[in-house]
Amino acid sequence: MPQYDVARYLGIDAAQQPAFSPDGERLTFVRDTTGTPQIWTLDEAGAPPTRLTAFEERISFVDWSPTRDEFVFGMDRGSDERDQLFRYDAADGTTHGLTERPEAIHGWGGWSPDGDQFAFTSNRRDAQAFDVYVQARDGGPDDAERVFESDGWLEVLGWSPDGERLALREAHASFDQELPVLDLETGEARVVTPEGEASYDCVAFGPDGDALYLVTNHDADTSYLGRLDLESGTIDAVVDGGGWNLEEFAFDRDSRTVVYGRNVDGYSELYAGELTDETAVDATEVDLREGVATDVTLGPDGERFAFTFSANDEPFGVYVGELASDDDCAATAEPTRWTPLDTVGIPRSTFRDAETVRYESFDGREIPAYWTLPEDAEPGATPAIVDIHGGPEHQRRPWFYPTKQFFLNEGYAVLEPNVRGSSGYGKAYTHLDDREKRMDSVKDIRAAVDWLYERDAVDSDRIVAYGRSYGGFMVLAAITEYPDVWAAAVEFVGIADFETFLENTGEWRRDHRSAEYGSLENRELLRAISPIHDVDRIQCPLFVQHGANDPRVPVGETEQIVERVRERGVPVEKLVFEDEGHHTTTRSNLVEEFERIRAFLDEHV
Repeated sequence: MPQYDVARYLGIDAAQQPAFSPDGERLTFVRDTTGTPQIWTLDEAGAPPTRLTAFEERISFVDWSPTRDEFVFGMDRGSDERDQLFRYDAADGTTHGLTERPEAIHGWGGWSPDGDQFAFTSNRRDAQAFDVYVQARDGGPDDAERVFESDGWLEVLGWSPDGERLALREAHASFDQELPVLDLETGEARVVTPEGEASYDCVAFGPDGDALYLVTNHDADTSYLGRLDLESGTIDAVVDGGGWNLEEFAFDRDSRTVVYGRNVDGYSELYAGELTDETAVDATEVDLREGVATDVTLGPDGERFAFTFSANDEPFGVYVGELASDDDCAATAEPTRWTPLDTVGIPRSTFRDAETVRYESFDGREIPAYWTLPEDAEPGATPAIVDIHGGPEHQRRPWFYPTKQFFLNEGYAVLEPNVRGSSGYGKAYTHLDDREKRMDSVKDIRAAVDWLYERDAVDSDRIVAYGRSYGGFMVLAAITEYPDVWAAAVEFVGIADFETFLENTGEWRRDHRSAEYGSLENRELLRAISPIHDVDRIQCPLFVQHGANDPRVPVGETEQIVERVRERGVPVEKLVFEDEGHHTTTRSNLVEEFERIRAFLDEHV
């Protein structure tokens, strides 16, 4: 099989986050062709896309005005996640700065229905609290009006049809949220959700403004599409997930068009149709190949929808689907990929598909995972990577990872477990690793290694622990708890010490993360689950990467683990980018990063 260097794989474009212009004639999206995510546009499938922005920094989102030929986008500096907002005039291509607070985060809250204003949240007043602001579309950096003061993590989810109220979300933890509705005239925010732990996503006001349609797991283990009556506070189910999570709900109030997804073992099912009654939807399944659909959005007339799609063998791209104009409002045909599919000359036939597997852990629980073998894997001679996702309330899904395909091309097998604590498998599953149960998820990684021992192709002496963010913590925990099973370890932006992590993480995140890991008031627990206190058990060579601008997991976590491991004489390699944050987003840095990881693994595995 031909070998391709890592720069080829990392050169494969990813197009995501589609958005329709107000006339529905153009589609914008974020694409990383230049090495940094920028805004592109096209007006039909297969047309050559046109680049609209040329910044050195990454663009995080784009949202068109509902009434004018303009959009707002977000951009940070050095991947520090402190987004500033900008308005782009599509008529003349000019860009206008809307915020100039580089020390503060700005969370986009959407356009008012008439397009004259927009809302956002920001922690510019207090680093640990997000207030709500409203600003005129043509206002300058000093023109935003603070309409509500918060003491925590607050987001704006949407405007009411009359433009007089805002739906907000306050998150106490990832799955402990509530929705206030803010009256812009009085400044009063009233919590409208019922009591009880729940998450609320994809929130949209109903046609009459008297209800919110949303995806929630209130009083359920998995998420469903519900209607929240703003007067009574009751939630009625509209579409049930049938044992899996509903997701990606998009709603057009005027046409009553709905599109939503269902997450089935990580794969997407997509449905399109019409809200026929307050609590009834008539929808049919969209013709979609196996993969993952995200970023679902509707055109201004509700007759088209766009989404990001990816699969094991298909890089991220934007698709557009049409809806029939007849009474059943069913999706008419298989959606069409609008953005180019360029694999930089690497044959798609070389991209390997994952198999969904389950393995038994220490307590008899079945752990879901994706298992991928390289082509021509030889019995007993194949090294394996255990790739652990972050979060922890995230889910590894079967989408395209260029680095995974690179490692497969290099001859590595890859196992991607969704250990306890992952999302996608119900609320109860996400709580199985909370606080005192933290190390149970690490036991799931040990069970994954036992499962690998039983695979005929795997060389049991060449197994690698690999993970990012919370997955980086899992790597450090795995090589300290089970030091004799790993040939090498690669971790990115991982937590080494939960005490120093909570002391130094962004102020706005501290309470939110304490709900998951334990608070600084319980330092005994934090010490018990922190790998830094068991460094003397590490035996395998370690590669560690971090971004100096990381606001989530400060770079000090890497500095201290590297220092302690080096003191013991264990081989350790450190890579810190001064112009990156929690994620490496610049292609040149990514190439350097993975070339060094490849050399590290070549030497030690």
